[in-house]
Amino acid sequence: MKIRNPAAAIVAACLLAVSPLSAGKNLRWASQGEITTLDPHANNESFNNSQCNQVYEYLSQRDKVYGKLVPALALSWENVEPTRWIVKLRRGVKFHDGTPFTADDVVFSFDRARIANSTFKLYSAQAGIPRKIDDYTVEFTTPVLNPLFDESIGTIFIMSKAWAEKNNAAKPQDFRGKEDSYSARNAMGTGPFRVVSHEPGVKTLFVKNPDWWGIKEGGFTGNVDAAEYRPVTNSATRMAALRSGELDFVLDPPVQEVEQLRRDPALKVWEGNEIRVIFIALDQGRDELLGSDAKGRNPFKDTRVREALYQAIDIDAIRKQVMRGLSAPTAIMLPDPKGAGVPDALERRRPHDPAKARKLLADAGYPNGFSFTLACPNDRYINDEKICTALAAMWARVGVRVKVEASPRAQYFPALAKLESNAYLYGWGGGSSEGIWLLKPVLHTRNTSGAGDNNFGRLSNARLDQLITSIESEMDATRRHALVTEAVKLIQDETLALPLHRQVIPWVSKANVTVVHRPNNALFLRWVVVK
Repeated sequence: MKIRNPAAAIVAACLLAVSPLSAGKNLRWASQGEITTLDPHANNESFNNSQCNQVYEYLSQRDKVYGKLVPALALSWENVEPTRWIVKLRRGVKFHDGTPFTADDVVFSFDRARIANSTFKLYSAQAGIPRKIDDYTVEFTTPVLNPLFDESIGTIFIMSKAWAEKNNAAKPQDFRGKEDSYSARNAMGTGPFRVVSHEPGVKTLFVKNPDWWGIKEGGFTGNVDAAEYRPVTNSATRMAALRSGELDFVLDPPVQEVEQLRRDPALKVWEGNEIRVIFIALDQGRDELLGSDAKGRNPFKDTRVREALYQAIDIDAIRKQVMRGLSAPTAIMLPDPKGAGVPDALERRRPHDPAKARKLLADAGYPNGFSFTLACPNDRYINDEKICTALAAMWARVGVRVKVEASPRAQYFPALAKLESNAYLYGWGGGSSEGIWLLKPVLHTRNTSGAGDNNFGRLSNARLDQLITSIESEMDATRRHALVTEAVKLIQDETLALPLHRQVIPWVSKANVTVVHRPNNALFLRWVVVK
C-alpha cells in the first residue's frame, strides 16, 4: 500500500496489522473520541451508548428514520392498570454465546441499571420495578403514571444474567470511580454485531452476528461483515487517513473543511441537524466559588451575574467563526423544542450586549468582574474547546477572567461527577424529543433516586422541581407540553443555564460507502453499505 500522506501512516500501519479486516465488506472508521467502556450501564454518554448498541439491544427502539418507536426485544407493551404494564418479549432470540434471551435477563438488566452510578439509575426507576410473569412476559410497576413508558423501556440495554454473574459483573462498573471490570472490557449481547477485540483508546473490532434475530425481520440492510473503530484524536490525521484510503468513514470531520470535502468526488458528506443542545452550566450550589477571587461569595447564585454572562456571549460570532455555520443558536434548554411542544416564540435569545452585561455585573457587586475556571471537553462536541476559548474571550471583554481547562472526555466526565467545577460546557440529547428526558436528569435537584444525576452544578429550584414532577406523570400530551413550556420560561427568566446552540452534524465517507445519517449522531453498522 502506498501512503500518500505521512500523517496517515500512523493510522494505516495499525489498520494493516488487523488480520480480520480484508478487502470486501469491511469498514474502517474513526472519530476523535474513544469508547470509554463496554459496560452498557456504566456511562450514559451518547457516543458510548451508540457503540454499545451495536452489541446490546433495548426492549424498544427508534425506527430507521428516527420517527417512531418500534419493537426490539419486546414485541408489545400494554398498560393494564394506571401504574402497571405488561411487556411481551420476542421469542427465539439468542445471546452471542448461544444462550436464550428470557424474562430473567430483562429483570436482571433493569435491576442492575437501578444501582448504577450513572443516569441509567434514573431511567430504570422511571420504567418501574420489573417482575417475571413467565419466560417471555414481564410486568413493570411504575412509581407514578408514566406517559412515556414505551420510551422508558428503550433506555436500558439488556444483558445476559448468566454471563454477567459468571464474570463477576452483576453490578455495573463504577465508571466515575475509574473501576476496571470484566464488563468494561468485554461485551456479550443479542445485537447485530459482536465485539471480538477491544483495546481501550486503541481499537475495537466488531464482526457481524449471523444469528441476529433482526436479519430475518429485514433489519440488517447493509453488507458490512466486520468493522474496526479507532479513536484518532488529531483531526488532520483522521482526514489524511480518509483521503489516502486507510479509513472509509469519519464521524467528525473538521467543520472548516466541510465545504472542501463536498467538492471532492472521492468523498461524500452526510449531514443533518442533531437533537442535542450545547450549553454552559454553572456551580449554583456552593456559597463560595472554588478557586475564584470572589472570596466568600458565589457570583453564579445571583441572577444578574448569570444574565450578564449570557448577554456577553456573541452567539452569531460562535456560529460563523467557530462553528463555520454548522450550528443553530438557541434560547431553549431542550434538545428538540418543537418535539417537546415548546412554541417558536421562546426561541428568541437575549441580545448580545456587553454594555448591559457590565452594568449587570456592577449592580451585582462585581464592577471589576471576578475569576472562574471553565471546564471543557476537547474531543466530545464539535469544536468544543474552541467554543470555550471563544467564550472566555467574550467574557474577558466585560471584565470576567476565565481560565479554560480542557480534557479528553474519558477524563472530563468523571471529573464533572466530583462536583468541583465552577462552570462547564455540556451537551444533552440524542434520544427522545420529550422535555422530561433533559429536565429531570440535568436540571432537577440532585437526589438519591437519580434525579439531577447530571446536574453537576447542583442547581436547585423548587418551582422547577415541581414542574418536572408534574411533567413526568402527565398523561395528556397537550397539558404535558404546556408544563414543559412553563419550565422553559422559568429557566429563561432566571437564566438557570446558558444555552448556546444545536449542532449541524457532518459526517464524511469514501464515495463508495453509504450510511444512514440520523439526528442522534450515531452510526449504525447494520445499515452501512460498502460497494
